[in-house]
Amino acid sequence: MCGRFTLRRADKLKFDSVNPYDFWRSPARYNIAPTQPIWTVLDRQGDRELTQLQWGLVPSWSEKPAGIINARAESIDEKASFKDSFRRRRCLIPADGFYEWEKLGKATQPHFFQMRDSTPFSFAGIWDEWKTEGARIWSCAIVTTNANELLATIHHRMPVILPRDAEDEWLSEGVTIDRLRTLMVPFDASKMIGTPVTNRVNSADNDDESLVDPIEHGEELVQRLLF
Repeated sequence: MCGRFTLRRADKLKFDSVNPYDFWRSPARYNIAPTQPIWTVLDRQGDRELTQLQWGLVPSWSEKPAGIINARAESIDEKASFKDSFRRRRCLIPADGFYEWEKLGKATQPHFFQMRDSTPFSFAGIWDEWKTEGARIWSCAIVTTNANELLATIHHRMPVILPRDAEDEWLSEGVTIDRLRTLMVPFDASKMIGTPVTNRVNSADNDDESLVDPIEHGEELVQRLLF
């Protein structure tokens, strides 16, 4: 799954129809968490539109605004919560890193994953609009797939990261379902790195650059046992 990610820098993203000024001046984020507004890129008749959606997809037909943060690639075209959005409302979710948790007995060790060159990338996402009398929510979910060789040592799932040359296809109205399925695969592990990081990331109240600093594996667990 993907439950936290970062957006510390943002370049090489394409926008056609809007001025992304608010995006460029927004502060670096080191611990983006579910239910928070996140930057997304939508396709509007061939133009890319940058906007913020709530992280946690609320299907348009849902009786209550309870969000789902991840959509499994294997069943995204079958589950009622996702299949209409998958076919008609796909989006890019800019990021430059994400966290996964390794189980160590009854404890967990967070790990931070990013590209070897620290460049930003896009998660594959889907979105929907939920509304009721007096309220409206635009929301999204991150698509997940099986872990690549790097992630598999920590967790069995990972977010779908789209290669740069696949982003247009993911947003395109004309792309086939079969082609979309070929995009929802594990990202090339050789282009990524992962390091253990502090368990301070467990709290969404913490959002600072120290969260991505590498630590020794199990370091904080050992400290808790000793002290």
